Amino acid sequence: MIALPTAIREAILERARGGRPAEICGVLGGEYEPEGRSRVRSQYPAENVAETPRTRYEIDPEEQLAIFDRLEDRGEEIVGFYHSHPRGPPRPSATDAAQATWPDRSYLIVSLEPLGVGSWRWRTGDQERFEREELVLD
Repeated sequence: MIALPTAIREAILERARGGRPAEICGVLGGEYEPEGRSRVRSQYPAENVAETPRTRYEIDPEEQLAIFDRLEDRGEEIVGFYHSHPRGPPRPSATDAAQATWPDRSYLIVSLEPLGVGSWRWRTGDQERFEREELVLD
């Protein structure tokens, strides 16, 4: 389960609208629980440096490390990541699954057409897969 403040959800949606037609991306900070309820406290926008930003997202590794440092300085943990699907459902694509690398972290996906927000945890072990998680707005 992931708890997401309404204000952060709205900020990510607004950024996704402004970034259209490209995908936007960023990091979620807060309180992380691998099997329990993670709580988002902040979001850190990142530049999408993918070669094809209309259909893929990629956070520059140096920018990602700088964001992780900011999280640590604020006493937060990496809850997960977010990105948008300007056209398409708010669920992981085959490319999202192929590029997922953070076990048990949340991957929040914002869709603009149709409008929606979904969250999944990347699970590893016998079979790597995304597992839908409950998203609670607070």
